[in-house]
Amino acid sequence: MKTVRVGAAQGFYGDTIEPAVATAKYGNVDYLSFDCLAELTMSILVKDQKKDESFGYTRDITTSMKALLPYVKEKGIKLLTNAGGVNPLGAQKEIIRVAKELEMDDLKVAVVTGDNIFDQMDSLLSKGVQFDHMETGESISEVQAKLMFANAYLGSMPIVEALKQGADIVVTGRTTDTAQFLAPLIYEYGWSEDDWDRLASGIFMGHLLECSAQSTGGNFSGDWDQIEGMEKIGYPIAEMSDSGDFIITKVEERGGRVSVDTVKEQMLYEIHDPSAYVTPDVTVDLTQVKLEQVGDNRVRVSGVKGNPKPDNLKVVMGYEDGYMGQVLVGYSWPDALKKARKSDEIIRQQINENGLTYDEIQTSYLGYDSIHGPLASEPSEDLNEVYLRMAVRGKTKRDVLQLNRLIPPLFLNGPPSAGGFFGNIPPRQLLGMWATLIPRELVESQVKVIVEEVGTYV
Repeated sequence: MKTVRVGAAQGFYGDTIEPAVATAKYGNVDYLSFDCLAELTMSILVKDQKKDESFGYTRDITTSMKALLPYVKEKGIKLLTNAGGVNPLGAQKEIIRVAKELEMDDLKVAVVTGDNIFDQMDSLLSKGVQFDHMETGESISEVQAKLMFANAYLGSMPIVEALKQGADIVVTGRTTDTAQFLAPLIYEYGWSEDDWDRLASGIFMGHLLECSAQSTGGNFSGDWDQIEGMEKIGYPIAEMSDSGDFIITKVEERGGRVSVDTVKEQMLYEIHDPSAYVTPDVTVDLTQVKLEQVGDNRVRVSGVKGNPKPDNLKVVMGYEDGYMGQVLVGYSWPDALKKARKSDEIIRQQINENGLTYDEIQTSYLGYDSIHGPLASEPSEDLNEVYLRMAVRGKTKRDVLQLNRLIPPLFLNGPPSAGGFFGNIPPRQLLGMWATLIPRELVESQVKVIVEEVGTYV
């Protein structure tokens, strides 16, 4: 019986590629699928492109391709990635450059475009698309003048088309996290676009693999301290059958663990409604999923159900939302937290007295509540040290830089034993996120698949 083996590659921009290389070397996989884009990543890539219009894709694609293209050539592994970000054509060009450098002229590199609707906003509005915020109902007019990007989440079908055209590498812009994982199954098994249960199983498989090592013991909340080999952890591999059932495993040459518990934790990660996980390809129902340990580092997954895909696609937009300024200063025992709180009180009073206006002021105490926030319990009085972090959000760089000037006088004019002052943290531009829906046909009608052979690319 035919089995398609899909391996996880990177789970985010900047993730290590070494486990994926090990999978390519030892894992006997047919495909390696990347999920490089988070909503935050899109913002980073837009800022990158503003500095140099040739960028806008994840720039670690260069090292990833140098590491993996030899296995594409040697073993026939296909690479599927959404590393194109806001400039998938630029990513395609870079992949081809690396392939030429490695003298792999016969490789075919496909690019999928059409997710970027930023330049079509006025036209779409004239056609009656509202772009109201999908959660708050606010009008797009609140932020339209400040928009920096707008990308729809595409599904698997354009990637399937690229594979049908013989692509060895497929690079896309904004797709769902799971599209790169489902696409090879549709291509290999010929699943129809309304084979809801199988499609749902492929999406769920992608969900279990999309976060690199989170199904193999990474970021595990159970007995994490007993996970062996985390310094060389392996990424998960899925062995998918035509029925839709599959097994999650990993290569023996890397560390980590595949167990019901590690898989179960990833199963619920970022899932709002387990009965209706909505994607462009299918709506997934996880309420009947069965996980079964069938061997060392082998978990069988079955029982995934699917329902029809939605009529709309999600669009994520980013808009200019002012600037952040921040300062960090430490206080030592005794009364470390008390000193830090007093300094916060002093600075807030001086902000008011100096007529400084900020849209938001946030205070946290590293060593006490910087992670747990209001859920942090009152600590003992013998904390060795606490760092006061104050962050402000303002409309201009100049506004937020005023905060930095208030901290140095505290060393002689405030609570004792201050130290470790970070006073030169540069302001950061902030981007707000806007989520909305758009009729899918308005986007999908504009999607294009372009396949280029390395040796003939100019």
